[in-house]
Amino acid sequence: MTTADDPKAAKRRGRRPGGQDTRAALLEAARAVFSENGYEGATVRAIAARAGVDAAMVNHWFGGKDALFAKAVLQLPVDAQDVVATLVEGDLDSLGERIVRRFVTAWDSTSGGTFPALVRSLASHDQAAIGLRNFLVENVLSRITARIETDQPQLRATLCASQLIGIGMARYVAAFEPFASADVEVLVAAVGPTLQRYLTGPLRSTRSN
Repeated sequence: MTTADDPKAAKRRGRRPGGQDTRAALLEAARAVFSENGYEGATVRAIAARAGVDAAMVNHWFGGKDALFAKAVLQLPVDAQDVVATLVEGDLDSLGERIVRRFVTAWDSTSGGTFPALVRSLASHDQAAIGLRNFLVENVLSRITARIETDQPQLRATLCASQLIGIGMARYVAAFEPFASADVEVLVAAVGPTLQRYLTGPLRSTRSN
């Protein structure tokens, strides 16, 4: 039996029980720590401390840092099939605007969500690059360029991805103002035409030398 003055009891207070709430707390803490420090700079100890649990719980629930990263960061905020189906509906000439609007509103809804964690982890964790590429290029933009049956679909998809990743970095990672707090429709009007050219415009110069 323990008492309120028992140091073991005091140590247990503030710790989460080893149930599903521990798992959820670890995921939330991992998103925050990976976003702040990237994969390389995030430690299991720091994530566990942020969650208020023992570091052993990371291995218990996820098997290690790498699996925790996959669960916490590579689960992106939208479903690729739903995104493609929605975006290809409507006027082809406004497709670029729809893509920018959907990208920004999706990430804005989670205050940037896991985007900072992905970007800060690209240099040190191959799965971050693979996850971002698979979602944005392979599962969304490449399917869109295939649907509109344009030339050089893969190049066009990656050009669009470069623009969207740039938006994400400026808005959610570097927080460049006034870009970071600009209204969504301001960004749609400014960046949409660039994506539209990448999607349907000529990619080679027609000027003669």
